[in-house]
Amino acid sequence: MARKKRGRDVSGIILLDKPSGITSNRALQKVKYLFKANKAGHTGSLDPIASGLLPICLGEATKFTSYLLDSDKRYVVKAKMGEKTASGDTEAEVIATAEVPQLEERKIKDVLESFLGEQDQIPPMHSALKQDGQPLYKLAHQGITVERKSRRITIYAIELCERTEDTFTLDVTCSKGTYIRTLVEDIAEALGTLAHVTSLRRTKVGDFDLKNSVSLDKLEETLAESGFTGIDEILLPSDTAIESWPGLNLSTDAAYYLKQGQAVLVPKAPSEGWVRLYEGQDQFLGIGCILDDGRVAPKRLVNAA
Repeated sequence: MARKKRGRDVSGIILLDKPSGITSNRALQKVKYLFKANKAGHTGSLDPIASGLLPICLGEATKFTSYLLDSDKRYVVKAKMGEKTASGDTEAEVIATAEVPQLEERKIKDVLESFLGEQDQIPPMHSALKQDGQPLYKLAHQGITVERKSRRITIYAIELCERTEDTFTLDVTCSKGTYIRTLVEDIAEALGTLAHVTSLRRTKVGDFDLKNSVSLDKLEETLAESGFTGIDEILLPSDTAIESWPGLNLSTDAAYYLKQGQAVLVPKAPSEGWVRLYEGQDQFLGIGCILDDGRVAPKRLVNAA
């Protein structure tokens, strides 16, 4: 017998304002429960102490989570100088202290500017990266430290928002894979001291902005007042995950062959790269890529509603 589906066939993207104090997976499961969705996935974890933008994909939209994982991110981070913790944030004990030198604002800004651009960053032990199948944070909790390979990241923008004698607050725009805790520690070292993150808020993921997000409380309130109709209206269409890609509108015939897995010729298609695919003007089919001979090949298609 075929396995009975659990939940609704609901698809789309929720821009969740994750509260601090819970894991990203806990937030994901809560959203999945509220929507009674049969499938859900998030687009890049936030630490428990962190809050802010966590796009959550439901149903067919989960096919495009990897493209959001690859997106650039923006954060507002507050750090306390003079103390280093085992985790780089307030989740673990202080393991070292140092004096905080008298710092002129020009000195801080010069140091921040030195972190702009491409650079190598060594991931922290307190991270979800795996080594030999074991998450690094589990090793860290056992007091085990292992050698980690550096990763290439990019800091696109970094701005000093606020400072006191022993704290600073930064607005950072960065590439995927950037660990803000490590960035804060490296900045503090360049300033001649130590530091750890005391608060972190993600404000952008790709083209998605925190100002368009919704809280768990708001979702619960809307569900109570308007049922599934109300919360379904909050969902963004699945194709907003790749809205910056070129879009191609296919004829009925071309769409038919594409859905059979065949590459097709589409007038006025780009000469290379990835594209969004539509049958007619607005029926989203999925994504494709341009082959060397100019045809469009299907790569990830959605199931028709």
